[in-house]
Amino acid sequence: MPDYGHPLRFGSFVTPTAASPQRPVELAVLSEELGYDLATFQDHPYQPSFLDTWTLMSYAAARTERIHLAGNVLNLPLRPPAVLAKSVASLDLLSGGRVALGLGAGGFWDAIEAYGGTRLSPGEAVDALAEALTIIRGVWDTSDRSVLAVDGAHHRVRGAKRGPAPAHGVPIWLGALKPRMLRLIGRAADGWLPSMPYLQPGDLERGMRVIDGAAREAGRDPAEVVRLLNIAPETRTDELVRLAVEDGVSTFIVMGDDEGGLRRFADVFGEVRDRVAEAREGSGVRERARVRGATALARRLPGIGYDDLPTELAERAVEPGDPAYARYTSSYLRGGAPGLVLRPRTVTEVQAAVAVAREHRELPLGILSAGHGISGRSLNRGGLVIDVGALDTVEVLDAETGRVRLGPGARWVDVARTLAPYGLAVSSGDYGGVGVGGLATAGGIGWFARSHGLTIDHLNAVELVLADGAVVRTSAEVQPDLFWAVRGAGANFGVATSFELTAARVGTIGFAQLAFDASDTATFLERWGREIESADRSVTGQVILGPRRGGRRVAQAMLVVDAGDPETVVEHLQPIAEIAPLLQQHVTLTTYDQVMGAFSNDAPQQGRGEPHTHSGLADHLTPELAAEIADLLDAGTSYFFSIRAVGGAVADVPSGATAYAGRSAAFSLSGFGTGPAYDVAWERLVPHLSGSYLSFETGTGPLWVERAFPAAHLARLRDLKRRYDPTGLFRDNFFIDPRTDAVEGPAA
Repeated sequence: MPDYGHPLRFGSFVTPTAASPQRPVELAVLSEELGYDLATFQDHPYQPSFLDTWTLMSYAAARTERIHLAGNVLNLPLRPPAVLAKSVASLDLLSGGRVALGLGAGGFWDAIEAYGGTRLSPGEAVDALAEALTIIRGVWDTSDRSVLAVDGAHHRVRGAKRGPAPAHGVPIWLGALKPRMLRLIGRAADGWLPSMPYLQPGDLERGMRVIDGAAREAGRDPAEVVRLLNIAPETRTDELVRLAVEDGVSTFIVMGDDEGGLRRFADVFGEVRDRVAEAREGSGVRERARVRGATALARRLPGIGYDDLPTELAERAVEPGDPAYARYTSSYLRGGAPGLVLRPRTVTEVQAAVAVAREHRELPLGILSAGHGISGRSLNRGGLVIDVGALDTVEVLDAETGRVRLGPGARWVDVARTLAPYGLAVSSGDYGGVGVGGLATAGGIGWFARSHGLTIDHLNAVELVLADGAVVRTSAEVQPDLFWAVRGAGANFGVATSFELTAARVGTIGFAQLAFDASDTATFLERWGREIESADRSVTGQVILGPRRGGRRVAQAMLVVDAGDPETVVEHLQPIAEIAPLLQQHVTLTTYDQVMGAFSNDAPQQGRGEPHTHSGLADHLTPELAAEIADLLDAGTSYFFSIRAVGGAVADVPSGATAYAGRSAAFSLSGFGTGPAYDVAWERLVPHLSGSYLSFETGTGPLWVERAFPAAHLARLRDLKRRYDPTGLFRDNFFIDPRTDAVEGPAA
C-alpha cells in the first residue's frame, strides 16, 4: 500500500472513568506536555462507570492550549447528528480549532437500545451514518444560504438553520472494519480510525484497498482520507515505521491510561519521524499537510503556490474550495474573494506568512485582525490574506500601573471585558467588534477621546514582523522612528503581533442617547460643535444624521461622560441637551465594557458590496462647514453622516509626536454615500477640513494619503518606508509610496 505523505501525528487514547473524574483530564494535559498532537476519549454513554465524553472533552479543551481533541469514537445512535454538529462546531470555536469528529455507527445494540437508541442492522447502521454525515456537514456549511432539509430513513432535518461554522475544517474520522463501512469512508469521510487489537492479519491492507477503490470511484484522491490507528503502548518503533511507509498510517494513537506508558511512547516520536522522513526522501514521497478533493482544487487560482506552503501554514490555510472560505468572502460592509488565506498562530508563523507574501509580491495583500472595519481593506479579490485572529491575547501585565498586552486578533469588546474587573479601560473606537490590530495602528478615535486621547496615545511598545521577516519590538527607546510611524500609519510597515499599552483608570460612566429635531441642520451643527468644544473633557461622543423623514431630520447623539456621579453627568450633558428640541432621551450609569458590548455584533460578517465612504478632520464646525454638510444631506448624496468628537486630550499631544497628525481637530467626520455625486459633494467640504482619518475612508490613491498626512509627515513616512519596506510589500492599505514620484494606485 502507498505512503500517502500525511504528516506523522501521535495521540493518546484515554478512558473517561468516573471513579477518578479528574484523571482523564490530567492525562490529556500530560499528553499535551509530552508533545502529543491528539488526545482522544472512548465514548460509551451507557456505561455507568464512564463520564459523558462530550462534557469531558469540553473540560479538557479548557485545560489545554495546543492539543487537538476527539472522541474515539462517538456513539452516533445516541447523539442526534444535527445537535452533534452544533456541539462540535461550538467546541471547535471555543478551543480555537482543536476538535476532530471521530464517529462510530454503533455496535453494542442491547446497551444502546436500553438507553433509548434504536436497534439497527449492520446495513441500516451504515445508511444512518451516511445520512448523519450529510446533516453534520450541512449544519456546518454556512456558505449555503438555504435552509437544511435531509429526509433520511433514520435521520431527518426539515428546514433547519445552518451554523455555526467551526473554526476550522473539522475532519470526520470513522471507526470501521466491514467493507460497506470502509466504502463509505472512501466516498465521504476524512479518515479511517480502526484499532490494532481488533484487526486480523491482512485486515489493514484490505481495508486500505477498499477505501482507496471507493475514493477513486467517487472521484476523490485516496490521500484525502487520513489513516489513523489505535495501537498498544508496547508497539515497537520498527513496526510504527513499517506501518507508516508501507501501509500509509500517519496517526498513531496509543491505548491505555498509564502515565509511564504515555511517557515511554513519547520518547520514540523523534526517532519515528526521522526514520519515516528518511524513507520518504529515498522513495520520493512528498509530505502533504492537507489533501483537497478535485472540486476544491478546481477553485484554486493561477499564480499561487498552494502546494509550496510551509507545513505549519498549510494545515490551517484556507482556499476558495474549503468550507471555511465563506468567512473570508464578507467583511463588515465589503465583499471579498481572496485566493489564499493564511492563519498563523505564532509570531514564527507570521514570519512564514510574510515570506509567502514576498514570494507572491505581485498579488494584493490584506492583513485581517478581527471583526469590524469600514473600508474592508483586510480582504481582497484574488490575493493573499494573512489572518492574525488567532493572536488574540488580552493580558494584564500590571494591574497597578495599568500595563496590558494585547494581541492584534483580540476584539476591543473582549479587551474591555477583561480589563473591567481591574477598573481599567483603553479608549478604543466606538464599536466593540473592531479588532485590536487595525485600530491600534491607525489612531483609535473612541468614547474616551476627549478625556484620555487616542488609542495610539497609550501605546508603550509594538512588536511587529517587517517586510523582510525580521521581528522587532519598537518603542520610544528602541527604533523610535518606527514607533512614530506605527502610531498612525502602521499598516504600511509590518504585521503587528502584539501591543503593550497603559490602560486608564475608569469606573462607572454616564452614557446618554439623545434624539434631536435637527431640521434646521446647519444651525444644529453649529450649536453642536460649539457645545461639544466647550464641554468638560469628560464628555465625548458623536452625532449621526441621515435623510429627512416627513420633512424633519432627526439627529441621533450618543455621549459618554467619564464620571460616576449622576449629578455630574447631568450637569455636563445639560448644555448639549438644550441645543435643539429633544425628541427622546435616555441617560444611564453603566461601565465601559457594557457600552462596548452594546455596540458589538457576534453574528457572521455579511458585507457583500463596495462601501463608499469619505472621512475628514475639522478643527471646528464653522458656519460654512455646517452649511456644506446640511446641503450634502439635503441633496441626498449621503445617507449616513457621523461627526465624532476629538479634541481635548487628543490635542494635548503635539502633531509631530505620531504619524497621526490631526491633533488640532475637534471633530472627525465620516459619511456614507453612493455614486459620483457624493464624491463631488464631499469635495465642497474639503476646503474646511484640516486632515483625514483613514480608518473611515474608502478612497484610494495618493490623494487620500496626502489628505491624511501633512507634507512633513508624509516625507518622513516615505523615508521610513524606504528603510523598512523599500519594495512596498505592504501597499494595499493606504500605500505610502517610498518613491518621491508617487503614482496612482499600488506599486506594480
